[in-house]
Amino acid sequence: MDDGDSGRRQRPAEIDNTVPHSARIWNYWLGGKDNYRVDQEAGDRFAETFPGIIDAARGSRHFLGRAVRHLAGEEGIRQFLDVGTGLPTVDNTHEIAQRVAPDARVVYVDNDPLVLSHARALLTSTPEGVTDYVDADLRDPGTLLEAAARTLDFDRPVALMLLGVLGHVPDDALAGSLVGSLLDALPPGSFLTLSDGTDVSAARRNAHDRYNSSGAAPYHLRSPQGVEALFGGLELLEPGVVPVTEWRPDPSPFEPVPVTTYGAVARKR
Repeated sequence: MDDGDSGRRQRPAEIDNTVPHSARIWNYWLGGKDNYRVDQEAGDRFAETFPGIIDAARGSRHFLGRAVRHLAGEEGIRQFLDVGTGLPTVDNTHEIAQRVAPDARVVYVDNDPLVLSHARALLTSTPEGVTDYVDADLRDPGTLLEAAARTLDFDRPVALMLLGVLGHVPDDALAGSLVGSLLDALPPGSFLTLSDGTDVSAARRNAHDRYNSSGAAPYHLRSPQGVEALFGGLELLEPGVVPVTEWRPDPSPFEPVPVTTYGAVARKR
């Protein structure tokens, strides 16, 4: 990662390992090691109520990979804006994109000091491309876009990635407004890749109710129709808004594992 000249990246991380942390819990579900006992216990309690969360976490990660490969390969996208990136793990957005297109430029956005410290240490670019990190909040799209514009050219198409982040914005109207504000800054030919957990499973709803009372940052489920509404005005790529394991799955003799996280990729005309 480019350390640049911004003091925002030099802020020391304020890490509290006494309260479960959503990014660390997600890391635990994906088999990572950047988590604490409190995160493991919260993750295990969640999985006891809703065992499907492990498949949902892995399915979401694989969806990211397939979407980025498609965008960089088939659509020729060379700029990615990944908002709410979470902790670095295997096959991050820049690694996938730059494997296809070494000159790809990727900006990660998060406002979490834990994520910031890991990203600064681990997210490095190819010599031909650029990987940068912006310390900004999804709820402040103006500041976010201004910072990202130091690395990305908003006169050229950009792939906006919003994976598992809008569940932290419970109000549907506000979530739609935030997506719209980000997309308004991007030119035609840009793309939105978005996924989030849905409320189709009673077990998952119950698990989230318990999780939201644990002290961790609350996460709110939407209906599949609510997720689809976030793509309003865009051209959905086939197969549309579906469980993430069913979005253009890689060839396999096995049927995709059913999950309750839905997502899609759509083009801005």
